[in-house]
Amino acid sequence: MRVKSQEIRDKRMKIRLKKGDLVQVLSGKYKGKQGKVVATHPADNKVTVEGVNIVKKHQKPNKAHPQGGILEITKPIWVSKVAIVDPTANKPSRIGYKLNNDGSKTRVFKSSGKEIK
Repeated sequence: MRVKSQEIRDKRMKIRLKKGDLVQVLSGKYKGKQGKVVATHPADNKVTVEGVNIVKKHQKPNKAHPQGGILEITKPIWVSKVAIVDPTANKPSRIGYKLNNDGSKTRVFKSSGKEIK
């Protein structure tokens, strides 16, 4: 049974978001907040969003921070809790793909069908 639960934990979702995308948080403490994707973490199924999930870390004095102190760090959140914002309606939308004539794929908003730039 342990192997099965480990397999479930190791499943990776296809992260359709990219660095620089404007996203909105759908659930949790930061619900409704919007921010840009700073980094994606496909191995963990998480994304780091600017201004969301900020935690305080107590830093001991070292060469980089001789004074030490309390640092504010942005931690990653689950990719399932965020959705890309469609600029036409300013509402969250899902991402789909469209094949072009030359065979390349482009990302599109599921709600409006417009291309994501």
